[in-house]
Amino acid sequence: MLTLYPEILPNTHHRLAVDPPHELYIEESGNPDGIPVLVVHGGPGGGCEDYHRRFFDAERFRIILMDQRGAGRSTPLAELEGNSTDKLVEDMETVRKFLGIDRWLLFGGSWGSTLSLVYAQTHPDRVSGLVLRGVFLCRPRDIHWFYQEGASRVFPDYWEDFEAQIPESERADMVSAYYRRLTSSNELEQIQAAKAWSIWEGRCATLNPNPRVVEHFAHPHVAIALARIECHYFMNNAFLEPDQIVRDAYKLADIPGIIVHGRYDMVCPLDNALALSNAWPEADLRIIRDAGHSASEPAIVDALIRGVEEVVAKTEKPVG
Repeated sequence: MLTLYPEILPNTHHRLAVDPPHELYIEESGNPDGIPVLVVHGGPGGGCEDYHRRFFDAERFRIILMDQRGAGRSTPLAELEGNSTDKLVEDMETVRKFLGIDRWLLFGGSWGSTLSLVYAQTHPDRVSGLVLRGVFLCRPRDIHWFYQEGASRVFPDYWEDFEAQIPESERADMVSAYYRRLTSSNELEQIQAAKAWSIWEGRCATLNPNPRVVEHFAHPHVAIALARIECHYFMNNAFLEPDQIVRDAYKLADIPGIIVHGRYDMVCPLDNALALSNAWPEADLRIIRDAGHSASEPAIVDALIRGVEEVVAKTEKPVG
């Protein structure tokens, strides 16, 4: 089984102003002349993590990490103004041009798969390949599954803690109830709601309990951005038209792709990946039998690293 490449440090950092008040954090590592790959993080609002650099051979890849609006090291943290899917797609194009890249490989999981797909459908000529994990189509039923009824029946003990933040009279619409608290002027109420929201996601993300994942999700800096931005997007149907990603999958026909999805993914159930695969038959779907949602699970790591190599092999032009 393949494991992550050795730890590396960035070669350079950038801060790039986009629409006020947003400023993006971008970093590059690996080979400056290598194959460009953009890591598209989850959430929305999750931010990049150091281990994301380690899915790629640093001698062969120009590895680019970008924190999306309001996430990670981008500023202002957890900002909702001007934060929408079309703006994030615009930011990706701005970063591509800023870095002088013609075409790049997109590596995205969860919400990162959503955004990668929307970007690829908008700018197919700028994408050399797609490696996607834990596909999230952001349909109303996908949001309902995780934040209203579905995952709650698989993890009823964790759900009780998530539900406890909300009075019984408001529980018929948990996303709206959380949104009121996450946008409250009361900072204590905001952070309490954010931690409960984020911990619920962290607890459900792995097949086997992983305290380190939950600890990461519980960190106040991570929780406030993840919870506020996710809830903002879900209140607005992720700023997507009904079934937009599947509807527009034909635009991906010339882009090689690998879809990696855990059989027991309880955050973004497997039917998301299957619906995408049926609409985009050129992509290879890999169902990982001993994994959930998280990119850090061993079998997912193995499949993603293999997927990167397979997609790159399909994009390399034969000699002669």
